Amino acid sequence: MRAPLLRAGWLLATACLLCAAGSCRHRCCPGRNNACWAPGARPARCYCDSYCQRSGDCCQDYLGTCRRAAVGCAVGPWGPWSGCSSPCGAGSRARSRQVTVPPRHGGDPCPDLKQRRGCLGQHPTCGTAKGNVAKILPNSFSQDFRDPWRRAGLPLPEEPSGSPLPGYCGYFRLAQVGAPCRGQPWSRRLQRDRRVCVQCWGNLPHRRPHCTGHGLQGARTFWVAASVVGCQGSWVQEGLQEGCVCSPPALIFV
Repeated sequence: MRAPLLRAGWLLATACLLCAAGSCRHRCCPGRNNACWAPGARPARCYCDSYCQRSGDCCQDYLGTCRRAAVGCAVGPWGPWSGCSSPCGAGSRARSRQVTVPPRHGGDPCPDLKQRRGCLGQHPTCGTAKGNVAKILPNSFSQDFRDPWRRAGLPLPEEPSGSPLPGYCGYFRLAQVGAPCRGQPWSRRLQRDRRVCVQCWGNLPHRRPHCTGHGLQGARTFWVAASVVGCQGSWVQEGLQEGCVCSPPALIFV
């Protein structure tokens, strides 16, 4: 009868000793996890995360309990690099990889799953598209408006007789707007980060169905307001839509 009692007392004492010293028996965590701890004697708590080996505060049974059953993270190969985020000029490329085996029981955490590097967009039309500056006006202006950049007395060309040129809408996000744009009511609507719609009725002098200065999607180009001296800035083209008419208040390419 005494032997079973002694054996039970020894098991209870061992359990209490583990409680006092801190045990990882029911917890093992990957990486650094300040919530993954157990009460200990000295210090007041010990840890069961894999970072504890670097910080020197593991519970006494960490190696035997956690590392023995640990499964480290495994990842697959890198995917292909994406295209350059900017069609013209500085941009970035990205690639990623997937986790094939997640970490368990305090195993090594996963490495970086995404990478990014710089690139230089070189679309075939970059030189032409980025070099052209768009001239804009509110769509309330008539086609006989006199452009201050043209020789005095020379009006804008009128559309030749015949079938109308195809038109489209250009959508732009304003990136920079100069202070002189506050000089006219219509140009005061040009504000940074605002999305604007600019109407194109085709290139009238050359009968081409595009307007000078509409740039490339995602590329930053420049514009000037044709009736407000000093009003200029930059924008990023977000897209073109064929056969469309901008809703007022809108702008037009000059």
